[in-house]
Amino acid sequence: MARSPSSPAFWRSPLRGPWFTSVLGVALLAGITVLFVTGLLSYAAYNPNLSPVNDKTGDKGILGFYLFAWPTDPPWLYRLTQGVHVTLGIALVPVVLAKLWSVVPRLFQLPPARSLTHALERISLLLLVGGVLFEFVTGLLNIQLDYVFPGSFYPLHFYGAWVFFAAFGVHVALRAPTAVRNLRRMRGSGEEERGEDANAGSRPAATEAIPPPVSAEEPSLVAPYPAEPTVSRRGAVWLVGGGSLLLLATSAGQNFDGPLRRTALLAPHGGAEPGSGPGGFQINKTAASRGIDPAETSEDAWRLTVTGPSGTVRLSRAQLLELPLHSAALPIACVEGWSTSDQWWRGVRLRDLAALVGYEPGAAPDVLVESLQRRGAFRRAALRDNQVRDARSLLALDVNGEPLTPDHGHPARIIVPAAPGVLNTKWVARMTFGDL
Repeated sequence: MARSPSSPAFWRSPLRGPWFTSVLGVALLAGITVLFVTGLLSYAAYNPNLSPVNDKTGDKGILGFYLFAWPTDPPWLYRLTQGVHVTLGIALVPVVLAKLWSVVPRLFQLPPARSLTHALERISLLLLVGGVLFEFVTGLLNIQLDYVFPGSFYPLHFYGAWVFFAAFGVHVALRAPTAVRNLRRMRGSGEEERGEDANAGSRPAATEAIPPPVSAEEPSLVAPYPAEPTVSRRGAVWLVGGGSLLLLATSAGQNFDGPLRRTALLAPHGGAEPGSGPGGFQINKTAASRGIDPAETSEDAWRLTVTGPSGTVRLSRAQLLELPLHSAALPIACVEGWSTSDQWWRGVRLRDLAALVGYEPGAAPDVLVESLQRRGAFRRAALRDNQVRDARSLLALDVNGEPLTPDHGHPARIIVPAAPGVLNTKWVARMTFGDL
């Protein structure tokens, strides 16, 4: 038997073949396209063109061609798009691993290139394999509470996604004619049925039930000397699908409240609600973890500084409570994929704070919000004018009928419909209104 991975005889699994690879490929074609689109939407939700403080990829150039002002309706928009992105990404892990396993012989083919087209295909395949592993590894690490990958997640995942999807597009374009020919051959020769019969019986001979390559440049994935089968190809597909469904069932619950959240065993926020009462809903940044000193958030010490064209005002929490207060039922959705149901927030509308510093009603501009927190990303965040003018956008003082707890942002926090959680700044210290 061959000892070199470059020899077709080295790979002996009877499962490999065009049918098995095609089924996994179709699933990934749909799934990865959804991941790419929802990932781009997540990036747009940060409004990176608004201000450098929101943009973690300042040299993106033409890669930001699609960016648009992120809307505030429907208020659950980011909860949906990012929930789909993270949950689907987790569920696709078995499919990605099975697909890579099914085509791994192609990575060792010799000679490295038989023609220019073959060289381009090999390069795209290497970028595709490296890209998918990089994107899934960094994505899975980011949804955990302790991100350990070297470098900032935002630019790494953003640029990695574009490299991967470019290789994905090139690979699909180059492989499409071969894939169509394979499908026609499979339909005409019944290769799937022959492969299944071979798996169900004894070991076939070297030439039995093995369709010839489409061309000299297209070696077959079918093992010429297959080992004894232990499972059929259909059984392997069911095994991969079952693994995906299991991951889906143990992660999707992070997008729901109540008993379903307890089923999210693999999600960082999948356990029981953190405590009870009005503040008993998910968080990812505690006051202690961000260096918030209780002394600086006390009634005597804390003041909100609001700046605009007419000057600067400083307001205590008691003074804010004397302003017109409004309520809004809004969820919180995080880039990590978890979200809460609607919580009842009460506070001062952002557009009313803009009016305090010189803006006409309905003409509120962008705002730069700064937090007391000492550590972590998004200590400063910018909101676009459409977000500021929305009547549901609040500087929240209470939630669910009680004052904010320290971990939920006491003495005041931002809450904006459809915005990523990190833009709903907690422990707000300063707000500067103006074009950003």
